[in-house]
Amino acid sequence: MTKNRETAWELVCEFVQDKGLRRHMLSVASAMRWYAEKLGEDADYWEVVGLIHDFDWEIHPNLNQHPIKGADILRERGWDEGTIRTILSHYTEGTGVERAKPIDFALLACDEITGLIVATALIRPSRNIADVKLKSIRKKWKNLKFAAGVDRAHVEEVTADFSRVCFDGQLDLWTHIGNVLTAMQGAADQLELDGRLAAAA
Repeated sequence: MTKNRETAWELVCEFVQDKGLRRHMLSVASAMRWYAEKLGEDADYWEVVGLIHDFDWEIHPNLNQHPIKGADILRERGWDEGTIRTILSHYTEGTGVERAKPIDFALLACDEITGLIVATALIRPSRNIADVKLKSIRKKWKNLKFAAGVDRAHVEEVTADFSRVCFDGQLDLWTHIGNVLTAMQGAADQLELDGRLAAAA
């Protein structure tokens, strides 16, 4: 049984209390929806997969358990095996599940880069992602101390894989990052990156 966005968000809210982690999953969901529309895929479904991909990280905050134990929870809740397989494929090293479908490659390509984009938005005085330009992200990309948890080499590798599988190798790194930024700008209100955090400071 395929679940809808409402069910997905209820799952996230049940297992994730950290606002930053919720923002991460909403960010990936927005990027996944954008790419699904670009590729003629099921945008609602891709968004749901992006939304729940890390739902168990707060209760399983290590790669010995995440996302394997999360997959067990999804099965108990009646989630379909296709969705579970895609989520397992975003950590092949630990799960042994290889990426095979376009959605698998998209998920990994959209996952980590959202962290750099969010961090770039949050250091702006406006705290508004609408003010973030690609050149700002390029500058932060070169500063390895900024958003140090974002593995630049990994982002390059998974973007290249996504490009090869879904775009005949024609999607370059910075076009991809620009696409994810555009998707996230379109979801600024959901991400609370629409300036409200500056107003509240």
